Amino acid sequence: MGAVFFYHLTRASLEDTLPMLLGKALGAGWKVAVRGTDPGRMDWLDQKLWLGREDGFLPHGQIGGAHDALQPVLLTCGPESPNDPSCLMSVDGAAVTADEVQDLERVCILFDGHDQEAVQHARTQWKSLTGAGCSAQYWSEESGRWEKKAET
Repeated sequence: MGAVFFYHLTRASLEDTLPMLLGKALGAGWKVAVRGTDPGRMDWLDQKLWLGREDGFLPHGQIGGAHDALQPVLLTCGPESPNDPSCLMSVDGAAVTADEVQDLERVCILFDGHDQEAVQHARTQWKSLTGAGCSAQYWSEESGRWEKKAET
């Protein structure tokens, strides 16, 4: 039984926070699916990950390649995850189900704290997932460092 962690981005950007979380997940030995909602945005994220720090290279690919099942990190816009991930990271309001939370080691939902629509969507996801019995944590970086603010 997994848990869902909500990351409220108010200081660092997605392109700064996602590599940090991906590094931790890969360090735990997990394969990861990063789920977005827009293929163009996933192309952009793919480029950001390729152009990241040299000492923090994150092996990854976009869904639709010949080696999807082998990818440590697979970027996708749908529910399919041919790399058999232990962790799902949802960005830009991508859908997450309670079954996914229960089946995976970890689900991370990253949302932009400066976008009120994204904040409201994350609140709706929190209520839906915790209402379905999922264990959840809410993390904020408002103080300048990541702090756990709530847990169910």
